[in-house]
Amino acid sequence: MPETKPSVLFVCVHNAGRSQMAAAFLTHLAGDHVEVRSAGSAPADAVNPAVVEAMAEAGIDLSAQTPKVLTTDAVRASDIVITMGCGDACPVFPGKQYLDWTLDDPAGQGVAAVRPIRDDIERRIRGLLADLGIRSTQGSAPVETTAPAS
Repeated sequence: MPETKPSVLFVCVHNAGRSQMAAAFLTHLAGDHVEVRSAGSAPADAVNPAVVEAMAEAGIDLSAQTPKVLTTDAVRASDIVITMGCGDACPVFPGKQYLDWTLDDPAGQGVAAVRPIRDDIERRIRGLLADLGIRSTQGSAPVETTAPAS
């Protein structure tokens, strides 16, 4: 009988920063071993450009992503729901695991302020993979996110 893969939903208010970065890192690091979703209760029109730039530095392209609205169906279809410290009201269903990651909001910040948020999210995603017993498809070292010293 085939194993079912876990499903993770990342939620923040605008789905333009933290939840987009978390979903992208999980997709990048887990490959097809995890079903990944992200959404927001009040989605923005576009992903934060500083977030797109910071993730590009980590080798992950978010330029084609668009914020999505949080639906009850997305929560129902997910095993783990991770909110991004934004006090989001999220439908609660029995049998789901709910986590809240307190993270700074990258909204209105430049790329220099987004980098530490991105790096924190990457560490948390690697921890989540370890908790799920899933080996990263990208090795165990953090994604290189800074230019080498000259």
